[in-house]
Parts: sequence; structure tokens; C-alpha cells
Amino acid sequence: MSLSRRRLMGASLLTAAAPMGRSFAQSVSKDTTIRIGVLEDMSGPYRDITGPTSVVCTQQAIREFRAANPDIAVELVSADHQNKPDVGLGIVREWFDQSGVDAVVGVSNSALAIAMKSVVEEKDKLHLNTSAASSALTSEYCSPNSLHWGYDTWCLAHATGGPLVRQGLDTWFFITPNYAFGKMFQSDVTDAVTAAGGKIIGGVSYPFPETTDFSAFFLQAQSSGAKAIAFTGAGNDFVNCVKQAHEFGLTMGNTTFVGFSGYINSVVALGLPVAQGLTEAETFYWDLNDRTRAFTARVRPYLSAGTLPCQNQAGSYAAVLHYLKAAKAMGPAKAKASGRATMAAMKATPTDDDCFGAGSIRADGRVIHPSYLFGVKSPAESKYPGDLYKVLATTPTDKAFRPISEGRCAMVHT
Repeated sequence: MSLSRRRLMGASLLTAAAPMGRSFAQSVSKDTTIRIGVLEDMSGPYRDITGPTSVVCTQQAIREFRAANPDIAVELVSADHQNKPDVGLGIVREWFDQSGVDAVVGVSNSALAIAMKSVVEEKDKLHLNTSAASSALTSEYCSPNSLHWGYDTWCLAHATGGPLVRQGLDTWFFITPNYAFGKMFQSDVTDAVTAAGGKIIGGVSYPFPETTDFSAFFLQAQSSGAKAIAFTGAGNDFVNCVKQAHEFGLTMGNTTFVGFSGYINSVVALGLPVAQGLTEAETFYWDLNDRTRAFTARVRPYLSAGTLPCQNQAGSYAAVLHYLKAAKAMGPAKAKASGRATMAAMKATPTDDDCFGAGSIRADGRVIHPSYLFGVKSPAESKYPGDLYKVLATTPTDKAFRPISEGRCAMVHT
């Protein structure tokens, strides 16, 4: 089934879809069906790290919740924002105004997530952000109607930048996409590198999404003399850049290629012969422990062969499951009446799921849990399909994300 950005997609997973149109809009106040919309890049460069697998993981959360609570109706819709904030914002408004959607999951575009803030607050709905990575979303753009699950740019920057400087990579050159996520990521990495005693000696911004050839940027980076070439793009951009860096010999030798937005999906696409030796800062790995393996075993039958969920997609499962538990405790009608009240209930309840383990939601909307620095295994080290990572370092829950006192969230400081 194709994914439409203009209409409800498949209506209910487990209940019959309500009719569309005027009669539906007039009756929504009496309706107790919880409606969740997954809004991601379904066809572009971030498809593999969000997209259809995020839908599958959200479906898994609904499936598990409904099995335990068959009397609570839940429906799922999904759409493709095409990495265009105006398109995504139009979908969000349609979902809220015409389709009765209560919570939007994902987004994978920081500019769109920032633009959604006013709409979500105006309509008193929810944004369960699991894939828009800018750390500004729990700082100057924090909201009482949103949370940030999984990872963010501060988390990845500090899990990687400081340790690498301490290993001797003390001069850096950036290759950065020209959008909100890339700019925020470069800022967070710069802070981490300089705090550790490193120095930024150059950088270049590339047009997204039209850039596919990064060779000119590599030449600039090499001529700068930097020991570390930092790439802050993600998805297909990351895959293409690593392949080209490998061809330039930048994944070995005196100059080190540092990819900050790698995902396990990217490692699968690259293959271990190319990806081996890369470092990956992530908050979820399918083979990390018994609970992550159990989640993956449950969701695997619904995934295409060889697909492994990443931290974005695991975040969609975890956030939706926590939301549904809060909605149950409040009562669906009350939860639907106010996203702000529902978020307050979610913050008051500790988080615990098979993907991220035990955690909590801070006042600024940041969900806190451990993060990890992984090393990509060599082909000889990998013992079975999907055996791709080894743990290099673990950052505990209280250190994994920016201290709340260092953010600029008005909800915290007023």
C-alpha cells in the first residue's frame, strides 16, 4: 500500500476506521479512540533510519498494548513529509483538524519539529519526537506538549567528540548539511571538542538533499591538515560519504573520518568490509542485552529480511507504549481532551521498556537513559547475522544528555 501525505492511511490496525469528513469532525469530542500519526521520511534519504520501520515499531507498541487492553481502541495513520517542513506542517494540521489524531510520532526533520511546536500547543495535542535530533528541541524550543526520546545532537556529540580528542584527534574539520539538524549538531560537537581541548580549524556546509558527491569537500578537509574530518549528515548521505571516504583512504591512516550520525541501518548498507572500525554513538542496539533481543524477536516477523531497527525506530515503539500506558491510567477520553495534561502524566511516570530499559522524562521533555559508544566489528569478529557492534563505552543515565541547567527551556527556568 502506498503512503499518502494527504489522507489517513490505513486507518485502524486493530479496530474499524471511523468515517472521514464533516460527520467525523463533529463527533470527535465523543470519540474515545486514540489516534496516532507516524510522520516520517518514507521515500527519501532518511527512509531506512525512520520510514516504514518506524511504522512497524509503532504498530508493535499498539499490538502489545491492545493485547493487554482490548477495550481501548487505538488507530494508526502514517504519512511522508518528504523532508519538506511546509508539507509536514500541512499534514499535521490536517491530522489535528480533520482526522482526530491525538499524537504525532517521529518527524525526522528538526526544522519541521521546531515549526510544529506552535501548532501542537495551539491544538493541545502531542508530539512524541523520536527522530528529529536537534538538542534545541528540549532547550529554546521545548514544549509542554512534546518529549524527545532516543538520542539528540548533544548526546551523540559528547559521547564521541570528547573521547576522540583525548585519543589524540585534537584538530577538526566539519562537513555539515545546511539544515537545522546539521547546524545544531556541529554546534554541539564543537562544544564537546573544545571542552576536551581540541580545536576546530575549518568546515564546509553542503546543500541537502541534492549533494551526492563529497569528494570536493574531502579535498578541502585534507588540505586543512585536520586530524579528524567530522561528518554530521545522516541516512543515505552518511552511507554515500563513508563509501567515498573509504575510497579516499580516510577511514584509515593519519586522517580519521568521524561519522556522528551513523546508524546500524547504515552499517548494514555499507557492509562490514567498508564500515569496520567506525565508531557509532547510539542509545539502542538490537543485540545489546536480553530485553533488546526480545523486542527485536517480536518485531522481526513484520520487517523485511535483513532489516534491523535503529534507535529512531526503537524510540517510536518506546514512546508510543509509554503514551498508551498514560492514556489508560487517565482514561482515553481525558487523555484525548488535553495533550498537555497527558504529557504531565507521562512525565510523572517512570519509563521502562525493552528497548531503553528504565528511565524518566525530565521537566524539559528530555527522556533520559544510558547511551553507548559502539565500534563496528570486522568481518572476522562478526559471528552471526546482525552481529555488528562491540561496546566501547557506556555513558550512564545521569551523564548521557545535556544537564537540564545548561539548557534554555522556559518551562524549567521560569
